Amino acid sequence: MDKRTTDFGYEKVAVDEKAARVADVFHSVAARYDVMNDLMSFGIHRLWKQLALERSGVRQGHSVLDIAGGTGDLTRQFAKRVGPKGRVILADINESMLRVGRDKLIDHGVGDNVKYVQANAESLPFPDNSFHCITIAFGLRNVTDKDAALRSMTRVLKPGGRLLVLEFSKPVNGLLSKAYDQYSFRLLPQMGRLVANDADSYRYLAESIRMHPDQETLKTMMQAAGLERVEYTNMTGGIVALHRGIKL
Repeated sequence: MDKRTTDFGYEKVAVDEKAARVADVFHSVAARYDVMNDLMSFGIHRLWKQLALERSGVRQGHSVLDIAGGTGDLTRQFAKRVGPKGRVILADINESMLRVGRDKLIDHGVGDNVKYVQANAESLPFPDNSFHCITIAFGLRNVTDKDAALRSMTRVLKPGGRLLVLEFSKPVNGLLSKAYDQYSFRLLPQMGRLVANDADSYRYLAESIRMHPDQETLKTMMQAAGLERVEYTNMTGGIVALHRGIKL
């Protein structure tokens, strides 16, 4: 048995236990995930995702991998952009999230150019050089071995392809950081209890954000994974950052 430990929010757990613990969180929140996203971010998450779409460079005929794609917000937009000759794969390690995402996209008339794959970002089941663009939105912080995941994503990118990591990050202003802490640890679990009947999962989500690498650290990790021209854009005062790297 692997005796190494890793972070599960502020708790230390065995490396081989984290994936199951994270899975329990998302099994619990899947049904109310979209509603909570709108409430937690006051709807601003749509603007964050829109910037990721604009920076993706995706066009007709491209192949896109949306990792931790959840309920399919990005997948739906990519499906429109790549057209019938392109393809989009919505991948998620969590079966409940994948099922909710598939049902939602079918309800929106998303068709044959989207496939659904249950996959671990650390060991993606795709050939080398498969995708023009890979996105992972609000999912990297839940991965056990982030370095392995970044290497796996880089491997399956085509030369010239782009990896975009949209994730909660570190506010750049001290006052904003304090206000954000109050919101995250006081209000967020209460919202989770009232809306999703689950305060603990949203307490974990708040903790996982604090344990995620800051902007510069993640940039360095992406470079170490083999990506070039890595840059990031802070949004909402650094509460969220969009990192982009290119495989040359």
